[in-house]
Amino acid sequence: MTHDVEKRFDRPDAFRAAATYVGGVVAVAGVVFAIYAFTARDSVIAASLVPAILFVGGIGAFVRTYREWKAQRGAWPAWQGAGWFLLTLMLVCLSIPGATMQAT
Repeated sequence: MTHDVEKRFDRPDAFRAAATYVGGVVAVAGVVFAIYAFTARDSVIAASLVPAILFVGGIGAFVRTYREWKAQRGAWPAWQGAGWFLLTLMLVCLSIPGATMQAT
């Protein structure tokens, strides 16, 4: 049994799964952003969907982090990194609805 402080990052399958998850969430947010940019530039709701998708994706990654940690599989650090990456990207993308509100 490994200890919580012993974090060996020798699980490439866990990292690959977390990276694929992040890529999928970012791709969905990118498609929603493209739809917003080309069709509904004055809609604050459409602009708010981009950070909302990233937020939900980040929370989903943290739920997976907890499940991996609770099962003691040792793959939770990759999922925690995925969650923090998505939440940080969400904070950056909060400027999209802010810019839309300024323009209207």
